[in-house]
Amino acid sequence: MTSNELRTKYIEFFKSKGHAEISGQSLIPENDPSVLFTMAGMHPLVPYLLGEKHPAGTRLTDYQKCIRTGDIEEVGDPSHLTCFEMLGNWSLGDYFKKESIAYSYEFLTSKDWLALDPKKISVTVFAGDENAPRDDEAAQIWKDNGMPEDKIAYLPASDNWWAAGPTGPCGPDTEIFYWVGEGLPPVGSNKGTDSANWMEIWNNVFMQYNRIDEKTLLPLEKKNVDTGMGLERTNCILQGKTSVYLTEVFQPIIKTIENLSGYTYGTEEEKDKSVRIIADHTRSSVFILGDQRGVTPDRVGAGYVLRRLIRRAVRHGMKLGIEKDFLAEIAETVIENFKGPYPELEQNHDKVCKELTAEEYKAARESTLNAHFTPDNIVQSIYEGLSSLGFEGGHILEPSAGSGKFFLNMPEEMRKNSNLFGVELDSITARIAAKAYKDVNMSNQPFEQTNFADGSFDVAISNIPFGDYRVTSDSRYRGKRFFIHDYFINK
Repeated sequence: MTSNELRTKYIEFFKSKGHAEISGQSLIPENDPSVLFTMAGMHPLVPYLLGEKHPAGTRLTDYQKCIRTGDIEEVGDPSHLTCFEMLGNWSLGDYFKKESIAYSYEFLTSKDWLALDPKKISVTVFAGDENAPRDDEAAQIWKDNGMPEDKIAYLPASDNWWAAGPTGPCGPDTEIFYWVGEGLPPVGSNKGTDSANWMEIWNNVFMQYNRIDEKTLLPLEKKNVDTGMGLERTNCILQGKTSVYLTEVFQPIIKTIENLSGYTYGTEEEKDKSVRIIADHTRSSVFILGDQRGVTPDRVGAGYVLRRLIRRAVRHGMKLGIEKDFLAEIAETVIENFKGPYPELEQNHDKVCKELTAEEYKAARESTLNAHFTPDNIVQSIYEGLSSLGFEGGHILEPSAGSGKFFLNMPEEMRKNSNLFGVELDSITARIAAKAYKDVNMSNQPFEQTNFADGSFDVAISNIPFGDYRVTSDSRYRGKRFFIHDYFINK
């Protein structure tokens, strides 16, 4: 079964159970400044889960593109992704645990649908705590559907509790896992006893409480269900693959990378990791740029995340020996593969390729700087630049033990001299930057000139990028001490 077939089957199944299909939403949340991207299938439906009436009714289903970068350092292994699809179904005050669990189990195990082996399925339920009881109701429903007792793990709130925030709707969830170990799972094996051999594929959230404060939960009058199935992981299991990167979701992308690099995937693990990072990050970048509300690379917000993804992909391309611009060529493959379910990618084809190429060019220029700048010589360059302006008395400090930070102690007079403040700050910042860049053949200064009218010298310094590094003020010393840290992800 392909990912397209899985997506179609999921929607067909829930439509057969009286659900209305709704359209997935933008990756860029509208009217929600609390997050940069849509991170789960339920995100666009939060207003309706909180009580608003949905125009399509009380039973809904869809597929939704999502972006998560919180565990970006894990991307490169066989399963983690920054961009993924969630298949979802919802009950807005309609059915509850009994129907939700039964629907999930039927879709997974019925020969008419996915026909997964029931012996390789285990689940988790909420173990209970001082605020809410153990979810014996969900556990019993699983048993009624044929789930053996030893395949049910009772886990704490950190694993099996969902909340919209510190107050408001919340409740227990039950997660569904599939065995990825050898043969059949042994007796007693479940997520709680044998975590490494079980892969999560589905989560059913039961919103049955309203949290008033930290210790007060009241039953909701209308209880909701929110479920989400990871398309890529479930597709991987259905195809009997050991990695999502071995499925047709990623194989065409990887083939393009092989053609560009001359490297054959599966030959060397370290290079395989680079291939996976390029494949994932380019795919994510295409989806962000091609979104109906898509952003472009920037220094802040969602644009900054996009910029990091692109530059990390470029670095790993260099590791594979790719010496020319390559992201737009990979983007062509991504767009071709996903233009069916996501037509906006093809509609924004030119924008996607243009922005990728432009940012790739900037990243290549930065790599020239990276060969010159290291934390210690950046500090030295700034110190020399300040000295040339007549500000003596600063000195370089040894790094703190184990911190890896290189400090520059600034002279006291810098905080007293009025010439540092107001509009003149721009020219001082520029002269320091020029000093730092003196050994690099750069025709233009790679930073924006800004009028720092608040008189914050540390803000001015912090706006000078030195290759992959940035200078940041230590707030405890109010502009007298600065340290160097990574500006972009280097790994």
